[in-house]
Amino acid sequence: MYRGVTSLPDIPLSVLDLSPVVAGGGVADSLRNTLDLARRTEALGYHRYWLAEHHNMPGIASSATAVMIGQVAAATERIRVGSGGVMLPNHAPLVVAEQFGTLEAFHPGRIDLGIGRAPGTDQRTALALRGPGGLSAENFPQQFAELLAYFEHSDQRAVNAVTAEGNKPQVWLLGSSGFSARMAGELGLPFSFAHHFSAENTLPAVALYRDAFKPSDVLDEPYVMLGVSVVAAETDERAQYLAAPSGLTFLSLRKGRPIPLPTPEEAAAYPYTDIERVFIEDRASSSVIGSPETVHKGLETLLADTGADELMITTMVHDQADRVRSYELVAELAR
Repeated sequence: MYRGVTSLPDIPLSVLDLSPVVAGGGVADSLRNTLDLARRTEALGYHRYWLAEHHNMPGIASSATAVMIGQVAAATERIRVGSGGVMLPNHAPLVVAEQFGTLEAFHPGRIDLGIGRAPGTDQRTALALRGPGGLSAENFPQQFAELLAYFEHSDQRAVNAVTAEGNKPQVWLLGSSGFSARMAGELGLPFSFAHHFSAENTLPAVALYRDAFKPSDVLDEPYVMLGVSVVAAETDERAQYLAAPSGLTFLSLRKGRPIPLPTPEEAAAYPYTDIERVFIEDRASSSVIGSPETVHKGLETLLADTGADELMITTMVHDQADRVRSYELVAELAR
């Protein structure tokens, strides 16, 4: 059973950033915006700031996740910084251990290592990342166990991750289905579920995690964080207008033609077919978009339905000022 928290002021709020590359901007602008948003959300009281791993996507600049985590941690003082997540099939476990051990050594007590099971990219990109000898998602439990082992020295192992030894970050399992939910529960690890793109699986996965949970050295009780897409503005109409580019971006991705995040004007002028409008409306149904009152109601409903222990907010809008303002409005709701 979950503890039944239903009020925003009772839980931590966190940030998931994909460093969007917007129409009319470039990667350098996106990276500067990430540092700006990290500083601002830290000042607003957000608990953690995670960067997502995506590759070969013209609208996302968060590819070198560990590098970005180091930059964000150096630019902030208190907020936890981590990966949402490192897609383990794309990387050798030794490399991930060395990277995150180094980050933890630089910023002790502030680094989160969120691990995902899916490659999170197309097959050609996955091949470029790991080569023909790369492991598939089916090997994930073995990869994950190898990764965790590197944070402890072993005389029985030919290779040790020197920078990782004694510098273990907080480890999370991420998921959008039941596999990682069950695994996180059985290992007694905190679990982050991607409600923002797999809402239909949220309740079953969270229930599965809690049912499978076994106390560990890490946790005595289950801990659930939900990733949720939020766009807040002064009015419902303004929020819907700002959120429209994200829908067009996702539609373009599904068509196999990924694009930078367009302007609201471009999204409004796009000649959608009836089928495309239904697709975008269905995609937006799991998002929380609107005025402060609308967003408050949506997030409180999500908490009441799931009993989540933490919410991780991701906001994909074109202009940095609108993105910052959205996080400001959400933070005000939690006070």
